[in-house]
Amino acid sequence: MEEQENKIRILDRDTINKIAAGEVIERPASVVKELVDNSIDAGATEIRIEVEKGGKHFILIRDNGCGMSRADALLSFEKHATSKLTQIEDLDTVSTMGFRGEALASITAIAKVEILTRPPEELTGTKLAIQGGRVQETSDAGTAPGTSVHVKDLFYNTPARRKYLKSDRTELAHITDTVTRLALANPGISFTLLSEGKPVIRSTGSSDLFKSLVNLLGPDTARSMLPLEYRTEDFEILGYVSKPETNRGGSDQLYVFVNTRPVTSRAINTALREGYYTKIPKGRYPVAVLALTLNPEEVDVNVHPRKAEVRFSREKEVGKAIIRAVEKVLSEHGLAPEVREKEGKRLQKTFEDPRVSGKIKPQETPATLPEKADGKEIGGREEARVSESNGLLKEKSEAYTYPIKDTERRLKKSERLLDFDGRAGIRDTLKKEEPASGKEEEKASEKEEKAGERQSKKPKQKANTDLLEDLRIIGQISKMYILAEKGEDLVIIDQHAAHERVLYEQVLKSKKSRVQELITPVMIELTPKERVLMEEYIPYLEEYGFGISEFGDNTYVVTFVPEVFGRLEDTGVIHDVISDLLAEGKVKKDTGISESVSKTLACRAAIKGGAACNLRQMEELIEQLKTAESPYSCPHGRPTVITFTKGELDRMFARTQ
Repeated sequence: MEEQENKIRILDRDTINKIAAGEVIERPASVVKELVDNSIDAGATEIRIEVEKGGKHFILIRDNGCGMSRADALLSFEKHATSKLTQIEDLDTVSTMGFRGEALASITAIAKVEILTRPPEELTGTKLAIQGGRVQETSDAGTAPGTSVHVKDLFYNTPARRKYLKSDRTELAHITDTVTRLALANPGISFTLLSEGKPVIRSTGSSDLFKSLVNLLGPDTARSMLPLEYRTEDFEILGYVSKPETNRGGSDQLYVFVNTRPVTSRAINTALREGYYTKIPKGRYPVAVLALTLNPEEVDVNVHPRKAEVRFSREKEVGKAIIRAVEKVLSEHGLAPEVREKEGKRLQKTFEDPRVSGKIKPQETPATLPEKADGKEIGGREEARVSESNGLLKEKSEAYTYPIKDTERRLKKSERLLDFDGRAGIRDTLKKEEPASGKEEEKASEKEEKAGERQSKKPKQKANTDLLEDLRIIGQISKMYILAEKGEDLVIIDQHAAHERVLYEQVLKSKKSRVQELITPVMIELTPKERVLMEEYIPYLEEYGFGISEFGDNTYVVTFVPEVFGRLEDTGVIHDVISDLLAEGKVKKDTGISESVSKTLACRAAIKGGAACNLRQMEELIEQLKTAESPYSCPHGRPTVITFTKGELDRMFARTQ
């Protein structure tokens, strides 16, 4: 009887190393992080990073640290060889960036590596050439004190991993973000990042964190930051947080360091956001650079292969400390919004959401409205005016709200786009029938005729809008939802999602056909990562009506914007839109760039949740929604309309068995 061959076998060393390398080295940025971590642990005060082809072809890390002897250099790339640990108990008190001894072993397993190193006390250095985890050459070498690591042809022997890398520009953006975080975490170290020989990042290593903010995040962002210092018996929290008016659409500019280690922590991000409470709009994030120092025994840095995440033994206490720290600094600075004089003598309350133009003041709107509003806010309230003599306004601790005038301005944007698309003016259908003069009738006839001609040129299949027909509007609740009655059913419409759907379809169709020139060009400041992506994104943004050109280091000038912005009173919205797009890091056509741009533009231009609407505006929004090809969901897939039948309502109130 023949012996059956074993199905389970032990993998060979090369395969094991390549698998292990895949856990630690995800992309070129992972190589940069691991090697820079080693440089920091070596006591370097100057670290230079050079890359080519987004790090896929070439990475060089050079430092002036303590260097290695030949014996240590030969051990350094062996798996689990480390100078950071001597016993298992040391894991509980790790204070260095690296500790597992996996970095060099993982890199040399999947790349061609050359190491040049010399301790300051030795006259001659050592050169090692390693390929696929095996030493190809060992020799003496003349080199400066410190260590240089050259990494070439990353993933050359694992083509399956290499094909999943993104474009050179996207990979460079990841490297730039990694170096930015390391530089902010270590302001006393000078960092230089070069791509294809051109400088991307230069930090001075002055030990002054604020100077690092100016250098890496830009002067405008740095000026909006507030110093934070908070101590308890167990924690020390130092850094800077932004004023409420400086906020972003994502959490990518939350820079968090635990015992000088850049980390990602959902708990800390959540606590940071909660510290602002309603002082910034829902879905927005501040800019923050926070260094949390605590006993190493209280934090586990060994929970992630790339040491990118940490776990706290007392997570709730850490979160509460951060919330209190943020609340304290915001309270100390009063949070009284400034009233600045803008061009054309226009005043704007700058504390409120920078996406919103006009004068803003929190106000109340009844949830139930009478049937006739005559275009004014129900209750007889006019829009709150900001007077120059008012000085500083007091911040209200309530959710963001937006005035009737803002709603009107945003509805006009979508109406203009719908008219341009060849549809009769929505407002015309809502006007009450009035006697018209002969000239007025003639003009109206001409307008209808032109609209009819445009419609005939573009026949469209009308969506089923039965659910939106013959609605009797009841009112608005929470300045977010429109309540209406259809027969015996209750209909609820999400005002932001509905308007976003209307704008999205129109922007997607119109692209560059409607643009507007800015009387005064707008300057926008980008982070180094955003700048890297911008260079490849510009052609796609130009398709949608943006006119953008470089204007100095990390600064761009905008001269044209899409017509969907309408009258641009708040220029901060331009940076907001561009930052949101760049945060996605997608620049290829086949990744849905058109949809991405259209969704972002529509979201930023749509009526906001928290915006007051009068009866006529609610009616107009519903009429616009009827023109959409897919009226019942927003571009992100959320519903725009929800209905409750009378039967469902009866069951909720236990009126039926």
